[in-house]
Amino acid sequence: MDKNQIAETFKNIQDHICQALEKADGKGVFQEDLWDRAEGGGGRTRILTHGQVIEKGGVAFSAVHGPTPEKILQKLGLKKADFFATGVSIVIHPESPMVPIIHMNIRYFEMSDGTYWFGGGIDLTPHYIDAEDAAHFHQAVKNTCDAFDPAFYPKFKKWADDYFYIRHRQETRGVGGIFFDRLVATDEMPFERLFEFVQSIGTLFPKVYTHLMQKNKDLPYGENEKAWQQLRRGRYVEFNLVWDAGTKFGLDTNGRTESILMSMPPLAKWTYMHEAAPGTAEAFTLAHLKKDINWI
Repeated sequence: MDKNQIAETFKNIQDHICQALEKADGKGVFQEDLWDRAEGGGGRTRILTHGQVIEKGGVAFSAVHGPTPEKILQKLGLKKADFFATGVSIVIHPESPMVPIIHMNIRYFEMSDGTYWFGGGIDLTPHYIDAEDAAHFHQAVKNTCDAFDPAFYPKFKKWADDYFYIRHRQETRGVGGIFFDRLVATDEMPFERLFEFVQSIGTLFPKVYTHLMQKNKDLPYGENEKAWQQLRRGRYVEFNLVWDAGTKFGLDTNGRTESILMSMPPLAKWTYMHEAAPGTAEAFTLAHLKKDINWI
């Protein structure tokens, strides 16, 4: 299996996810934006706005190549060589504050000197933490991981807790999930099997998220919940712009800014010294934005 076959598989996963989300939303339709990268490669970014459930959602595919920027070589400790990177990245911002934000990314990176690896992850960011939803999400992720290696879920969950952490706020971005990077084949996990695992995260995404969409989309909410949603979206923006390695990689490789920043919510808010009232659902959420919680 070569890099072009991997990219084609990722394209098919993008198609599958978009179809599933459109069906679950019932109104919104993805608009496709094809683009080229001057240094090599390109992609197709698909955006859905003003749906019945999804206020703004992006499902992006890219396959880019060319000389590896010096900044990337130094940061990753790599020798000078050309690179090829392909993947699918998703962020969904729902209309209702009772439906969680979700992110998923799967990717493959290869260099002309033979260096390669897979990376990816999936994590859930509820505006209001619901323990039942968190358990359902984590159980589905664990089941997917366990089908390949029982060590994957605990290892990658810990990695996600540490990665999706807003250090300057001392809170996690949400209830976590899994995160993995620089995975290579081993005798126990050959290349094709490792790629199957990465694909399984992509196909899990629409199953688990459409369930959460249907379960929560009709729950009642008011102005207070919408205001809280915008504050939590602000935290999401802070993480993506300050800490997210994918955002930095895209910008450092002269990636397409509009596609890189598709993860931004349509509306967000920052309120000076905001404090949640004790005993509220907002306070419960803040109290559970912690690392190392066993949600299952």
